[in-house]
Amino acid sequence: MPELRRTDLRVVTCLASADALDRLVAPGHGARALRLAPDESAFVTAPETAPEVRREVADRVAALEDDAVVRDVGDGWAAWRLTGADARDALAWVSALPPPPPGAWIQGDVARVGAKVLGEDDGLTILVPAYWDDHLRTRLIADAGAIEVTP
Repeated sequence: MPELRRTDLRVVTCLASADALDRLVAPGHGARALRLAPDESAFVTAPETAPEVRREVADRVAALEDDAVVRDVGDGWAAWRLTGADARDALAWVSALPPPPPGAWIQGDVARVGAKVLGEDDGLTILVPAYWDDHLRTRLIADAGAIEVTP
């Protein structure tokens, strides 16, 4: 059975022209870059590194485009980790999306809501808008057979 854990992540978003985002060098600090749309990138990071990630992205994109917008929107997202031998198979119970390999990501319908699914070495991280937090948790437990583990 897959294990389910709430994960504390922050999301820093950058809105800019496609050209600026194509040339933007991603920040360090273990931030994971997600190109969401031609004019939008998101950087998923740990809460303690979010201020540095936001600052780095803002500084770097400002050199490329004057009117880019960079914001920490972490409060708007909820993240859950599925781990264990069955974690990747569990996604099939709540989504038609194929589980992404480690280091890759995919976005689409998970438990009937828009989500981002990040492939990890030991499972998957699923990001949904914060107002779908409890819905995703409930569906992963009821439909995917995940067992919630609390720290």
